[in-house]
Amino acid sequence: MTWPGEAAAMSEFHEHHALREHWHAVATEHELLGGPVGRTVLGDSLVLYLDENGEAVAAEDRCPHREAPLSEGRIEDGRLVCPYHGWSFGAGGRCARIPSADPSLPLPRNGNLRTVHVTRRYGLVWVCLADVPGELPVIRQDVDPAFRRINSPVEHWQACALRMTDNFLDIAHFPWVHTGTFGNSQRTEVGRIELEMLDDGYFGYAYDVEAENPLGATLVSGQKTSTVLRRMTTGFKLPFAVRSTILYETGLEHIILLLSTPVDAVRSLFTFVVWRNDDFRVSAEEAIAFDRMIGAEDKRMLERIPGVLPLTSRALASTQSDKASTAWRLQFAKLLGLSQHYNED
Repeated sequence: MTWPGEAAAMSEFHEHHALREHWHAVATEHELLGGPVGRTVLGDSLVLYLDENGEAVAAEDRCPHREAPLSEGRIEDGRLVCPYHGWSFGAGGRCARIPSADPSLPLPRNGNLRTVHVTRRYGLVWVCLADVPGELPVIRQDVDPAFRRINSPVEHWQACALRMTDNFLDIAHFPWVHTGTFGNSQRTEVGRIELEMLDDGYFGYAYDVEAENPLGATLVSGQKTSTVLRRMTTGFKLPFAVRSTILYETGLEHIILLLSTPVDAVRSLFTFVVWRNDDFRVSAEEAIAFDRMIGAEDKRMLERIPGVLPLTSRALASTQSDKASTAWRLQFAKLLGLSQHYNED
């Protein structure tokens, strides 16, 4: 059961002003080395580039001259060059040159780009579309010399970011969706889940998983037994960040930050970052190859499910194994000012 008007409201959830106040991961830092990058975030088309000082700039993906897409341009001497008339833009999105104009004349006052907040952390480029940005998710291992950070590419998923976040908080799907990786079809019952505040502002739960340890997983787990015990936590930070921690019996820690960014209501950007306290003998690509396989399994399932995930608690049947995702849906509804439609019972 949904409330009257929920379908219409949720079909435009990505346009809600509350989401604009948060940071959203849109690219890897490495991507910007190859030239301008175009991204759509919360329905807004943006261009990202590195200026002459090596600083990231994010702006509307339209030239102020005749509105050509700047993401199809190129970088020359640290300046973004429009593909239509060659206007170029440098630090802060300021117009630096107009090839057709007399260089002795002043540049148009409205010739600068409309920029948005941008920052770089964890090997990612983040944008915030509000005037005053919020706080980024915290991963304390990023400054711990015992850990290394491994980035994965930003992918485009034909799936709603709400469904993606709900999925990343769920463990009941492991035996069914992750049959090609670590899922164990012989252990389908989920033990009692107790929600709590975890470290660094994440809200979630702790649990143990006896996971399959096939050949592809041994590089990740550092063990060669047929199964391994994973002591895990999974928690969220609004709006769409999910962190999972994995502790193996050997003392190896594997931290994953899963990030979903709405393109619109039913399309999203996705990336994940891994931190490990291993001995670096396993290459970065080998260390995350198994996680990428797991992500591909999630993607195949989620892209089969159309539409936006309902927020109303009674719109979907849930069990105690869904406590974390149910708690996230409630908190997300509160963020959008829709909690009056959410029954917490």
